[in-house]
Amino acid sequence: MKLHLVCVGRLTAPFVKQGCQLYANRLKHYLPLKITEIKEQKTGKKPNVPFILAQEGAQLLQQLSPGTFMVALDERGKSMTSKGLASLLQQHMSAGTPELAWVIGGPFGLSDTVRQHADYLMALSSMTMTHQMARLILLEQLYRAGTIIRNEPYHHS
Repeated sequence: MKLHLVCVGRLTAPFVKQGCQLYANRLKHYLPLKITEIKEQKTGKKPNVPFILAQEGAQLLQQLSPGTFMVALDERGKSMTSKGLASLLQQHMSAGTPELAWVIGGPFGLSDTVRQHADYLMALSSMTMTHQMARLILLEQLYRAGTIIRNEPYHHS
């Protein structure tokens, strides 16, 4: 099974870039990982949020291959423990899912269309965070899930 992160925007904060690189490299020891960044739509003083969400949403969905199981990160999604995430990964690995994609929206979140296409809506936290921080936290949690699956000492119950 392959993991695919599809994200709006590039990483700009050096500490976030560094952290994402660290966990992406670690995660590749467990599963193949591809990260696709789509361009964040420009905003003015009065951004047209529905237009921005529609544009970004269409671009996000274009990146997904047929047969991909899509998890969309959304504040309205279900919370999951680290062990729950490991269980989700294990289930898809056992079922032979070809690709598990994680979709992260931009500053305005995800369009209704993306949420409707998602196979699963997941919340990383009930707190608000930047989309860049969401990527870092997701990568760390996916790495942690890999260590849980392999019963390695990174995760402490």
